[in-house]
Amino acid sequence: MTTRVALVGGTGKLGSIIAGVIAATEGFETVAVLGSASDLAELDAADLVVDASTPAVSIDVVRAAIERGKNVLVGTSGWSAERIALVRPLVDAAGTGAVFIPNFSLGSVIGSALAAASAPFFPSIEIVETHRETKVDSPSGTAVRTAELIAAARSEAGPVEAPHVDQRARGQQIASVPVHSLRRPGVVARQETILSGPGESLSIVHDTIDPAAAYAPGIRVALAAARDASGVVVGLDSMIDIGIRMPQPARTAPVADGDASDQAAAATAR
Repeated sequence: MTTRVALVGGTGKLGSIIAGVIAATEGFETVAVLGSASDLAELDAADLVVDASTPAVSIDVVRAAIERGKNVLVGTSGWSAERIALVRPLVDAAGTGAVFIPNFSLGSVIGSALAAASAPFFPSIEIVETHRETKVDSPSGTAVRTAELIAAARSEAGPVEAPHVDQRARGQQIASVPVHSLRRPGVVARQETILSGPGESLSIVHDTIDPAAAYAPGIRVALAAARDASGVVVGLDSMIDIGIRMPQPARTAPVADGDASDQAAAATAR
């Protein structure tokens, strides 16, 4: 049986990559490609909605899919734990599935998992994420997800040590972890997590060089998972066994939806 897909943001960088993967994957067919100004009624023809739009549009796409009783796969950046909490009750009430993927790269997922596994052993942890200058949001969704996993892994150890965070140059704190965002030409996507303790430091670095090649395996995994999902699922690490026990961030209370915080980047910017 073929799953009919409505792809929102299908002409952007990430959307184009997803469109190519769908076309090459047996059992999936794109029946509608929507832009940011499209009528969301076009979602009606699909069995599965895939969102690769922009942070400002994504919340409306997700809500429209849920209201129509359709599962949705979200690759758009900006979905922090607080933002996901806004739609979780809607997903539960509708009996649908919503899958949120901060990064489709398997290497990035493994890097975040290694950072979380190491987090209890280092009191100081900071993240530096770099994307091309066209990425519209910061910090990246991958950095937010990594910080949330680090905080969950340190549930017993407590928040990381982050002195002088009242100074703007010290970055934005996400779940107590200082995150620093660089936007510049000559790079696709790069994240470095720096863990420091007495007398030593550990750096975990992931570089995206070829987005199409890097994301395709993860997109295939996510498509299959989203088609059959029930409830809210976050991250590729929820779908594959990478051999590391992953902490799960605590569910947070929803907050008013506003500015979203890499995918739309190396999609708005990718």
